[in-house]
Amino acid sequence: MNLKGATALVTGGSNGIGLAIAKTLIDGGCKVAVTGRDEKRLLTAARSIGASPIHADVAKEADVLRTYKEVLQQFGHLDILINNAGFGVIKPLVEMDLASFEKVFATNVTGAMLMAREAAKHFIERKSGNIVNIGSTAAVRGAAKGTAYYGSKFALRGMTECWRAELRQYNVRVILVNPSEVLTDFYATAGLPQNKENPTKLRGEDIAHAVRAVLEMDDRGFTIETTVFATNPKE
Repeated sequence: MNLKGATALVTGGSNGIGLAIAKTLIDGGCKVAVTGRDEKRLLTAARSIGASPIHADVAKEADVLRTYKEVLQQFGHLDILINNAGFGVIKPLVEMDLASFEKVFATNVTGAMLMAREAAKHFIERKSGNIVNIGSTAAVRGAAKGTAYYGSKFALRGMTECWRAELRQYNVRVILVNPSEVLTDFYATAGLPQNKENPTKLRGEDIAHAVRAVLEMDDRGFTIETTVFATNPKE
């Protein structure tokens, strides 16, 4: 697709991978709206790249409906949904509390579904559109302490395949992008250490490059899934 003049909605766009994707799409000529739960951080981030901020939580259906209302009022239509909002809780199974587990799934799975559902309604009517789900290498292999986060990414990968099967007949491309470890706030939020100064680890810009590349393929075809690894990550 031609990104110039296209419209995009990026969830979790106030920092990390989401912000990098939003900036890259804007650099490619897109008009972009970004969502986030932290209103102050969202406004600062949106202002820094020229995006439209929408203060919303994807896990809340009312916020999702309002998000689309605001996007369509401002842009008139939507071409691209980037389902990026997500976070992780890393705990052994025997220590997993229900509240943490449900919170991860509410954002990473239910939130992604709600956002995709509303986008699909619009895309089916227009007979075109693009849904890009930001998964993870956690979506293709399990790991110790990964019950909540890894489980949620497996679910997102499964939903991606279901949506693709439903929406191809309407010329809607559903794409999964799986980053490996990226230097973002994810690790700190999950309570894990990460060396932010490591020059060999992936940056959000690397994932944004992959997203832009799969979107810019001619509309006659699409990449169903792509995984991005660091070339030679050193601890």
